[in-house]
Formats: sequence, structure tokens, C-alpha cells
Amino acid sequence: MKLKQLESLLGSLEQFSTPKIELEQYPTGAHIASRMLYTAENSFEDVNSKVVADFGCGCGTLGLAAGLLGAESVIGLDIDAESLEIAYANANELELDMDFIQCDIKNLKWRGQIVETVVMNPPFGTRRKGADMDFLSSAMKVASQAVYSLHKTTTREHVKRAALRDYNARSAEVICELRYDVPQLYKFHKKKEVDIAVDLWRFVPQRKQERSL
Repeated sequence: MKLKQLESLLGSLEQFSTPKIELEQYPTGAHIASRMLYTAENSFEDVNSKVVADFGCGCGTLGLAAGLLGAESVIGLDIDAESLEIAYANANELELDMDFIQCDIKNLKWRGQIVETVVMNPPFGTRRKGADMDFLSSAMKVASQAVYSLHKTTTREHVKRAALRDYNARSAEVICELRYDVPQLYKFHKKKEVDIAVDLWRFVPQRKQERSL
């Protein structure tokens, strides 16, 4: 599938109608989502025929992008039931099979590297400090091949240090810097739209045998 086609399909998906600020719900735009997953597949072969999990999936954009690019199976996880309903409807619209689990990522009970790739656009941690790193910590425990995640560029050094020192990353690489368009969704937003610089990261977890050495 070509990048333009992927972006067009993702652009047709339903997004949050009443986003919840306490969960830092912002839609992952088709522009960023398509490039994120297209890069994961075409540069690293981390999507096609792989088991992919979308952490904090919201309306399912990243997970459905993985499905469109040929993932073997896709699991979307989110704490918010309303978001999962939208994601389920989006999957039906695209005629894709995607499993959904309602849970708090921070308290995920999965054990071992049971998916190959995790993709996520975690909360940036502006409402609850450290929320993005909770997501990263959980993702690094369950992915065997790679974790793709968006984090504010201003946190780059902190993210890299934590990934390598605390979360058993074998490597932590910024693939590219993107502009994240935050639309005027909440009352406290003064501007119609704000651009935030974000990094697209690729983390490679240590394999089980490496952890035990």
C-alpha cells in the first residue's frame, strides 16, 4: 500500500467527539499515523505478518494502520470504553479484524514478550507527570521486536536515558522529528491550533536471554 493511500484511509476514521482532558485525549492525525506505520514497515519490517499492539489506542488509528499494512493480528488497549467503541466502529468501516481490551496500561498484567511490535501515541504527561514513561515502561516489557512511540522533542534526553538505563532497551533511536497539530479541543486552549515538535522513536527491547546475562 502506498503512503498516500494509507493516509487517505486513516483520514476517513471517526475521532473523539467529547475528548477527556484527564486522559490527555488528542486524535492521532492521519499524516503522523501513516508515516509512523509506513516507516515501521518499509524501513524496519516491523508490521507485516507481525502481532502488533496499540497502547492507548483511542479511536484505533495506529492499530488500524498496522492492519492495513498487513499485520498478522492487532490488539488495541485503552482505559476508555467510549474510545474503544469508536475504534471498533472504525475497524468495521475498514473491514479489518482488531481485538480490543479495556485496561489501564500502567497496570497491564501481561507477562513476557507476547507481541512483536508496540505502537503508541502516549499521553505527553502534561496533565499527569510521567504518564508517557509509564506507557513506555509497559511497552518495553511485552514487545519482542520494537516499540514505536511519540514523545515531545523537549524530553528527548530524558526519554533516551530512561529507555536505556531503566527499561531494558537495547537501542533507542529518534527516527524523525514531526510536527503534531493539537486542535482546539478543550476550553483552556486559547489558539485554534498549536504545533508541537515531537520525536518518533524506535526502541529495540533486549531479548529475554540478554536480560538474564
